Amino acid sequence: MLDVARLAVEAARRAGADHAEARVTTDETEAITVRDERMEGVDRTSSTGVGIRVLAGGRWGFAATARLDEEDVERTAALAVSIARAAARLPGEAVRLAPVEPAQARWETPIVEDPFEVPLAEKIALLMEATHRARGVAGVTYAEGTLDFFRRRSWFASSEGAAIEQTITQSGGGLQATAVGDEDVQRRSFPDSFRGHHRSAGYEHVRMLGLVAEAERIGREAVELLAAPECPSEVTTLVLDANQMELQIHESIGHAIELDRVLGMELAYAGGSFLRPEDLGRRRYGSPLLAVTADATLPGGLGTFGFDDEGVPAQRVPIIEDGVLVNFLTSRETAPIVGRTSNGTARADGWGHLPLIRMTNISIEPREGTLAEIIGDTEDGMYLSTNTSWSIDDHRINFQFGCEVAWRIRKGRLTQLYRNPNYTGTTPEFWGSLDAVAGREDWVVYGTPNCGKGQPSQVGRVGHGVAPARFRGVQVGVRAS
Repeated sequence: MLDVARLAVEAARRAGADHAEARVTTDETEAITVRDERMEGVDRTSSTGVGIRVLAGGRWGFAATARLDEEDVERTAALAVSIARAAARLPGEAVRLAPVEPAQARWETPIVEDPFEVPLAEKIALLMEATHRARGVAGVTYAEGTLDFFRRRSWFASSEGAAIEQTITQSGGGLQATAVGDEDVQRRSFPDSFRGHHRSAGYEHVRMLGLVAEAERIGREAVELLAAPECPSEVTTLVLDANQMELQIHESIGHAIELDRVLGMELAYAGGSFLRPEDLGRRRYGSPLLAVTADATLPGGLGTFGFDDEGVPAQRVPIIEDGVLVNFLTSRETAPIVGRTSNGTARADGWGHLPLIRMTNISIEPREGTLAEIIGDTEDGMYLSTNTSWSIDDHRINFQFGCEVAWRIRKGRLTQLYRNPNYTGTTPEFWGSLDAVAGREDWVVYGTPNCGKGQPSQVGRVGHGVAPARFRGVQVGVRAS
């Protein structure tokens, strides 16, 4: 496969490319769904092809094919060069690439147990037992269990001399219990919503999730929510569980710091960013407790790899330090615009797409204490957990998030249970109200395998290291049921 990538690069150079790179990629997926102890489906996919990106006349050209014979690869390389030459007739500045040392390397996700080698019957049996236990709780209408596995093998070559082989393996799973009443539907998810908790790991991650052990608890909570009062509307102290902090960081920090959005290159599909290039080192993003990193070397993160899809090595870089913005997510094309080098965030969702700036593992750095201690130190407030919905404007400022469950905090204790909670805010004010972040003991690396961006749309796989946190003076209310 690496020979195919090299062939594509050589063909592009012969066709007139000033710079060329090729990615041969094979993706495998397996998704298993069990509902009420019945198989809903097993979906398996496999896809292989080569994407060829070139610079000619200062403009990008890209073409891809699933046919890897020599004739088709050479034809596709020539097409990419033709597209670049056509683009070069348009007005605008030529693309400049940040330098990178061409690597010749091999990297793969460390795994203990290959998820694709575990017998299908064993995987199904796990979900059958988990849904059986959840359904055994009186009042649970139905229960659904899911497992998802992903593997990408890629071979990258460039005209600068790079030759990189990578294998990325990811596993995840989750369980949901749903209770239906006369006028309401309530759901509890474990360990996270949207098909569960995903990591760059083997099947050992699924074995550690505890889907069977937690099934009865989430069933009981779903039923209890049906009888719980609606979440009251008030301005109060808000404590967010780690699984809700995952999406809060993703939407109000992760997307806002992508430099292509900041530069106005991503406006059509999902909006831009309220940030500007001149904000680096100057803009206060949040309170001094807010420290955020982009870390593609983080063990277990869905945004963990050896090299990005431009051949840039994985890095750990600070994004926000003591509440102040110090860096953007950059590619080789965008980094020179702000006087930086690429921090290795250009990735594509497969061989048929161009690399885009994507989050790696965007994490809030842990501080001190535990979730229990944060709650114990809160006189009055609300504790919210597990996302159900989100909405944020196209500049990543005004947002609203809905959660599955809330509890009143009174004098350091969880008391009244509430259903249908949400909270709203604006990004700078919200992060400015941050006054507590839990420590390493409660810090978890969650995965977001369904991050949308780009046109045509691409689905990214990104990670977030998060801990429970507390915010003061937040508007909490009732989400639409």
